[in-house]
Amino acid sequence: MHNYWIERFSDKNPSRDNDHRTPYQRDKARVLHSAAFRRLQAKTQVLSVGANDFHRTRLTHSLEAAQIGQGIAAQLQQKQPELTEELQLDFNLIETLCLAHDIGHPPFGHGGEAALHFMMRDHGGFEGNGQTLRIVAKLEPYTANNGMNLTRRSMLGLIKYPGFIDQMRPISQQASIPANFRQLHASEWLPPKGLYQDDKQIFEWVTDCLSAEDKRRFCSTRSTTGRQRRTRYKSFDCSIMELADDIAYGIHDLEDAITTGIIEKSVFDSQVTEKLQKLDDIWYQQQATVLSDNLFSQHHYRRKDAIGSLVNKLITAISIQPVDSLFTQALLKYNATLDTPSFDALNLFKEFVLKNVIKRPDIQRLEYKGQQLIMQMFDAFASDPTRLLPANTCLRWQQAEKAGKGMRVICDYIAGMTDGYASRMHKSLFYPE
Repeated sequence: MHNYWIERFSDKNPSRDNDHRTPYQRDKARVLHSAAFRRLQAKTQVLSVGANDFHRTRLTHSLEAAQIGQGIAAQLQQKQPELTEELQLDFNLIETLCLAHDIGHPPFGHGGEAALHFMMRDHGGFEGNGQTLRIVAKLEPYTANNGMNLTRRSMLGLIKYPGFIDQMRPISQQASIPANFRQLHASEWLPPKGLYQDDKQIFEWVTDCLSAEDKRRFCSTRSTTGRQRRTRYKSFDCSIMELADDIAYGIHDLEDAITTGIIEKSVFDSQVTEKLQKLDDIWYQQQATVLSDNLFSQHHYRRKDAIGSLVNKLITAISIQPVDSLFTQALLKYNATLDTPSFDALNLFKEFVLKNVIKRPDIQRLEYKGQQLIMQMFDAFASDPTRLLPANTCLRWQQAEKAGKGMRVICDYIAGMTDGYASRMHKSLFYPE
């Protein structure tokens, strides 16, 4: 693997004296010590922050994803040592990606994401994964202008969707504009998956070491429902991070819902257990009922045992497979993938959490409230930025506005808020003390 993968956009931050860490260890440290990472402790994962003292936040979710990512990397290294050596699989790199994968997500979950995309509809849109790249490449103040200044390979691993929002679905094809914020349907304004045109320079730098044909193929898209398009490929490192994220979401968020009493065993059995027993895998057929009994046991150690068994089963079902032999770059040619039964099993868990937890009216009401807060704040800041924005944000707005990019600065400011900070800011703007 060529040294260009450990290059950084700016070379003005050389290693300090006697710093013997690898480039990816330095990347991990930059993520761990960033303000953007710390803010995840107060951002909603599934259950609203403050609802109780047990459930996961985006911070604990990211820590669990990082641990799962390490487990996946260890399995792959043991099962396919020749391929992992060719791909130069690095544990610190995988941990970095898993820790950083959610730092671009705004307050109040998908409601916040839809709200910001709506408010930015005429200014390039908003999308959480695109915001992650923007934070590590530009916004986090580790450097003056280049964010965390991570290595090229780390940046490539964080790009889940190597395309631009405006190419995935034109704004003109979005839903009709509601008469007022309260009538906005979040489901109609969930953004296409991709990057911002504002950040095209950094994407070009990340991919300029690829051959022209590899880059063209890497950025290719496919049609999906609703006239939207979606990218087709991701890098090898990104595929591990995405699997770790999905496992943490599908299994650990399920544990939160069970522990807090949101779901009942009978519902779980009808929607998950019975379907697990029909999968073409003897382990799921034999263990489905045992897993259900343990998950809903009053003894927490049995629930933990079930969670551990499920996570282990999924991790050990992952292998490195070629995704497109036409790629010449090995990092694009191969992905980590689940075998078919475990892929279907994980989807069962994810769909169950979506249907029975995330889509619950009480959870959706919290998302709706956050959605309204964000749109009202954005409207206020955009109406008179020099009067209402904090001094340092106002300075950035003034500089960006010269190039017609002021709205992006307002979006960055709100997207970086925690749930609690956003609520307090909204109160300070609209409610008399």
